[in-house]
Amino acid sequence: MNDPIDDPRRLAIAAIVRIDDEGAYANVVLPKMLGDTTMEARDKGFATELVYGSTRMKRRLDHLVDRFLLEPPPPSARAALRIGAHQLFHLDTPPHAAVSATVAAAPKRFRGLVNAVLRKVAAAVTEGVSFPSVGTELSYPDWIVTRLGADLGDERARAALETMNVAAEVHIRDDGYVQDPSSQAVAAAVPVSTGDLVLDACAAPGGKASAIAGTGARVIAADSRHSRAGLIVANRRRLGLDDLHVVQADGAVPPYTDATFDAVLVDAPCSGLGALRRRADARWRIRPEDVDELAELQQRILLASAPLVKPGGSLVYSVCTLTKAESVDVVAATAGALAALGFRADLPADGDWESYGPDTLVVVPGAATDGMALARWRRA
Repeated sequence: MNDPIDDPRRLAIAAIVRIDDEGAYANVVLPKMLGDTTMEARDKGFATELVYGSTRMKRRLDHLVDRFLLEPPPPSARAALRIGAHQLFHLDTPPHAAVSATVAAAPKRFRGLVNAVLRKVAAAVTEGVSFPSVGTELSYPDWIVTRLGADLGDERARAALETMNVAAEVHIRDDGYVQDPSSQAVAAAVPVSTGDLVLDACAAPGGKASAIAGTGARVIAADSRHSRAGLIVANRRRLGLDDLHVVQADGAVPPYTDATFDAVLVDAPCSGLGALRRRADARWRIRPEDVDELAELQQRILLASAPLVKPGGSLVYSVCTLTKAESVDVVAATAGALAALGFRADLPADGDWESYGPDTLVVVPGAATDGMALARWRRA
């Protein structure tokens, strides 16, 4: 589109088409589109809710809409129907306003369809709606519901899934950095003193590394990709941390001498199934096989990082996911090799952590926290 979009519903329709039809990332495409518009802050906030909310809840919303369709609608009509249903079902927008404004924002050739279907959706919402499955009701792929149900138990998993349907709260550290409390808890679980040398092996964008550096430790913050290492550099400059040093390095093939660091943090790449509220489209992108592939990568990075710890030093492993494959099973798979290097479990006793399995702790998503798993060892 060449002209700036000044209507929040019309912008939301265009953004959802790009996310669904073109594979764009919601957290990348939407800020750019909002930056090009002349809309006021209130309208930008409404557009953001329409895009993120409709993307997050699209399975539930499509279920509401599809019963009144004879065939799948074109992408822009689908997007209009979805944001209309989102207003009716989740935002409590008065039916007349939701329908008429959404119809006006839809492409002209689809306005008749959008009008007819949304009127029926409005009536159905008033009468009450039932859903054929938990995945449809909570708007997740079935495999995520099944997997977390098996790992957490159905009741605990449902509570976590419901929590991750609510936008995350903003938490600001004393130094001004925005960081979820569970991520802050991981940084706090790295035992360091002033002057200690610490490696954050998978550090981007640098939240945990900067928190550790803020305690007076010297921190090497690494990431395998140059662009992501640049994010750490930007945060180091903004926070004025002179003893946070950034390198581009592969965590699975680290370029450091053995027994160099007083502590090593492996905040490993993971499926993110404990922090889904932070990326509206993440639940639709991750595949079941990704979990097992990532678990294998996590094991390689953890085992490559362990020899770098000095005798008496600490090794910390964390992931922002709730799957046992990426937490409990990784700890179990590496236990023998870590024991041979002199590592013994040394789990933190404070914080909101709870046991998740042998030598593994977890924080289940709550009103103020993402889901996170943690393990910690000390080297003899």
